[in-house]
Amino acid sequence: MSAEVRVLIADKMSSVAATVLRGAGITVDERFGISPEELVGAIGDYDVLLVRSRTKVTRDVVAAAGRLKLVGRGGIGVDNIDIDAATERGIMVMNAPNGNATTTAELAIAHMFGLARNLVNAGASMREGKWEKKRFMGRQVAGSTLAVVGLGNIGRIVAQKASVLGMQVKAYDPFVTAEQVRALGYEPCDTIEGVVSGADFVTVHTPLTDGTRGMIGSAAFAAMKSNAYLIQCARGGVVDEAALLSALNGDEIAGAALDVFVSEPQGATDLALHPKVHATPHLGASSHEAQDLVAQELVEQVADYFATGEQRNVLNLSRL
Repeated sequence: MSAEVRVLIADKMSSVAATVLRGAGITVDERFGISPEELVGAIGDYDVLLVRSRTKVTRDVVAAAGRLKLVGRGGIGVDNIDIDAATERGIMVMNAPNGNATTTAELAIAHMFGLARNLVNAGASMREGKWEKKRFMGRQVAGSTLAVVGLGNIGRIVAQKASVLGMQVKAYDPFVTAEQVRALGYEPCDTIEGVVSGADFVTVHTPLTDGTRGMIGSAAFAAMKSNAYLIQCARGGVVDEAALLSALNGDEIAGAALDVFVSEPQGATDLALHPKVHATPHLGASSHEAQDLVAQELVEQVADYFATGEQRNVLNLSRL
């Protein structure tokens, strides 16, 4: 690199990130928890901004970024980054889609078992000094049907693990052909209502876009079995939360597990407190292994770009 490259890491990230970047001769500043106002004031000094999900890379941030060449997201979803504003300024937006895929898939599977065996409510009952064995009769996962909405990295891992568990897998993804779904060993479906119909568990693994916002809504809940469970470990907003609450209260479905919400951080809302809901605070990528893998994947891409010009996982490359 002929000129100094300066990177600002705005969100808490594994120490692997700074170590790899500094080893590549890149200057790194870590300002975890930087405020939006501070970010606007500081961003003009940096070539790269690295974030997780907390920091919002708004149009104001982009406008103040006189030398910024790249925004990197440690993870998959980039709904906290104004990609249009970045594209207008010729700034690449890069993500790290692989590092936390397995960990997030494992959380979805864990939630599925938790719902099937009433683990959250049974544990709460035990802490109250009760022994309610008959109340918490569960159901067997093997032999049941799983509907996977979204066959990207995470959705495919979930589907594969479900197959090993002896589940029948149906899948919906408008970007994956029916032939490709069949080749993976799953039943293809061409509508949301079609994939959720007859399923015992429905798991959601799509990004949040204008096309996916609210895609799991009233029509989907009406098509689900009354004893089916929903698992949402994708992005807040893909599930219509008002429609979900109505479906739970109306006994249209048996329950739900939610790791993501429209509004985060999430407090004690009607959904989080609902007796049919297992709620977790966006733990999809929260494993030690995933944190290291995501950080390494992202910063190796950044270092390679400045060393050789290689562009990997750049989401707006075709528009620049």
